[in-house]
Amino acid sequence: MTTFIDAEGVRITYDVYPAKKPKGVILLVHGLGDHAKRFVAPATAFANAGYTVYAPDMRGHGRTGLEQWGGDESQLGHLGPGGLRAAVRDLRQMTDIIRGEHPKLPLFFIGHSMGSLQGQILINTDAARYAGVVLSGTAYRRPGFMNAGDLNKRFAVAGGNGNEWLSRDPKVATDFTKDPLTFKADALKLFGLADGLRLFGTPAKDMPRVPILIFIGGDDSLGGEKSVLKLADAYIAAGQDDVTVTVYPGGRHEMFNETNRQEVYDDVISWISERTAS
Repeated sequence: MTTFIDAEGVRITYDVYPAKKPKGVILLVHGLGDHAKRFVAPATAFANAGYTVYAPDMRGHGRTGLEQWGGDESQLGHLGPGGLRAAVRDLRQMTDIIRGEHPKLPLFFIGHSMGSLQGQILINTDAARYAGVVLSGTAYRRPGFMNAGDLNKRFAVAGGNGNEWLSRDPKVATDFTKDPLTFKADALKLFGLADGLRLFGTPAKDMPRVPILIFIGGDDSLGGEKSVLKLADAYIAAGQDDVTVTVYPGGRHEMFNETNRQEVYDDVISWISERTAS
């Protein structure tokens, strides 16, 4: 566990999973209601494949959020001073740290869910800093393409815990429910109207070219296949020439925690390895 202090004085906690002989580095960013320790399995898989992984607890989340709010778990999810724009600046600062420690290795960005939405904002200006960008459980950031309602509605079962939308693996929903550092992903309630509106946007027409992998489960209730295909088309229209979309049939929101998670790890590693070699 390591930390840095951001521009507003918030201490950001992050974990590093070192590869023995690194051929690249990954910045792995969790989603809303989430935290970095839930990504130990994919981070370990990437490290074993030769990619050192940096996984931060973003503002308002995990250990960072607990320290921000004096240990008050009920405040988790609130981003604090600077809001969403500061959270994106933290990703830039984390990138600076990684670049300083690994100046010659290719750096890949992997963002899941809210981490992917923040990643979309980030690469509009900072795409040139990455050898590739992976967007997991993502969506096209326009009204009508992101579900702002009950993400668990179509998966609700009698006696359920409300987190069945995350994965077909029931243990994932159970563990999420029991985890004291996870919470309901209600962006508007947690972020407020101004930051909620800042989540909307489209790919910048002048963004540098960067390889982009977009993947979701076929039953992901955040955006869905129509949404990510629209996102891919928007990147292509903005001049991107290496855009890959993978939709895993039957998968739900957290493909890194799905019943076929090893397939997902292998696919991401394969995609990244091809861009490392090129």
